[in-house]
Amino acid sequence: MLIRVDPSAEAPLFEQLSTAVRAAVISGEAKAGERLPSARELAESLAINVHTVLRAYQELRDEGLIELRRGRGAVIVASPRSYDALNAAIAVAVAEAKKLDLPPAALAALIREAYQ
Repeated sequence: MLIRVDPSAEAPLFEQLSTAVRAAVISGEAKAGERLPSARELAESLAINVHTVLRAYQELRDEGLIELRRGRGAVIVASPRSYDALNAAIAVAVAEAKKLDLPPAALAALIREAYQ
């Protein structure tokens, strides 16, 4: 799983990290039982503070997506939900946005607005 952050983005770095992991789980790219990099390793590879990574991992733990195990790090837990319908709906929304030449940031803003 490739995790990237954009320091110039509006979203806080910890939120970008947790969103990337969440997306990987929902898309099936990350499977149950898969280990995430240690907070220190991930912080070093992304050139960010280790506390930022820990905050993202704690958020994901609170959501039930990962377990934090002392000495073993963060592990993705089995998700009882199927995201197939959501992935299909997202694919439809993305295809429609592309037809309209809508930039990804605008589509994300529309989704955020509709979600709230």
